[in-house]
Parts: sequence; C-alpha cells; structure tokens
Amino acid sequence: MSQSPLFRSKDYVAVETAIKRFLNGQPDFISKASANSTRAVGDAIQGVLGAHFHAIIGNHGGNCTADFARRAMADLAFEDRAGNYCVVDVKTHRLDTHFNMPNLTSVERLSRFYEADNNFFIVLSIAYNVVGTKVEVRRVHFVPIEFLSWECLTIGALGWGQIQIANSNKITVLPNNPRKDWMLEFCEIMLEFYPKEIMKIDRRIAHFKKLRTAWKKR
Repeated sequence: MSQSPLFRSKDYVAVETAIKRFLNGQPDFISKASANSTRAVGDAIQGVLGAHFHAIIGNHGGNCTADFARRAMADLAFEDRAGNYCVVDVKTHRLDTHFNMPNLTSVERLSRFYEADNNFFIVLSIAYNVVGTKVEVRRVHFVPIEFLSWECLTIGALGWGQIQIANSNKITVLPNNPRKDWMLEFCEIMLEFYPKEIMKIDRRIAHFKKLRTAWKKR
C-alpha cells in the first residue's frame, strides 16, 4: 500500500504550523459586513488558502490546484513528493459557535477514491475566532482521513451516508494510523449503520400504510 512521505513523517505537522502562521500573518481579508457571517469568513479563509497553497506546502508537494466546483470532493489538491494524489477538504470552525458537525464526504465516494492506494483524502480543519475584522486561527489539523479516530467521526443519513466530524471541538488524531485498519473499521461501522436505517424505513413504511388506511375510511 502506498505511503505518503508527508504523512509518514512529521512533516504534516510542519504544514499545520505553516498554515496557522500564514493565516495569522495575513492582513485583514474580511470586511465588517462579512465578519458576522460564519459562511462568508469560511469562504474567505478557503479563498486565501487556495491562492497561496503552493507556497504554504512548499517542497512537500507540487501541482497545486484550487479549481474545483462547490460540490466537488475537494477544495484543494496537490501531488506529494512520491507522486501520490492528495485532495484537501477545507473545514473551518468558528470557536464562538461552540458546536459544529460538518460533512466530510460521501461514504460511497470515499470508498471508490480509496480503491487507488496512491489517493489521499486530506482533512484540513481550521478553528478560529474573529476579532473585529481579524481572523485569529487557534488550531489547525492537516491529516488524511484515516488519521482521524472513529471516536470523533459519525455517519449522517444522506444518500449512501455522509462521513461527518461529530464535534469540531473534539478532533482525535491517530498519527500513522494504517489505512487498512481504518477502512476495515469503516466497513464494520457501515455494516451496522445500514440495518438500523432499514429499521427506520420499515417504521416509516408502516406509518404511511396506516395513514393511507385512515384516509381511505374518510
């Protein structure tokens, strides 16, 4: 199974530090009008990162791009030094909102993406505060999804299912966690998840059968 030199070593921690330093060193890039909009600030952070990501990643990767549609799997992408293809999903968390449960990706999309060992799905989580028009970044995580413990992930019932961060305030990283171990746990979680969804659907079917019967009698 392919390994990325960026994540096999502690180099990704240096990238986390570089991202935090870069964002905190930027002149104000939000206006007074947008400062109160969590979405506007998140979009601004993503935009600034996209414009400068090639410089931030430095010699850890190349061929950077931020040219993706809003519903795409990635916000950024690059190739590491070993030629692995790394897509980056940027998630921002405003700390004064206290709770955030963002979607990461579809379970079906990730399962297909990880059929290729040289593909990496990277979660870039940025926790920040806003003071006036200044974004102050407090925490950065920049890790492949298999480094995220299932203790801090959950599955949302949308389509095939959506992998979500259960609470952005509590992200548990397992450095060098093997992809095989993570994917096997992923499979077990989904094999428990789907039967529960079937039970929910059966209850909904029963509800509307009962409702139909009641309406026929009117």
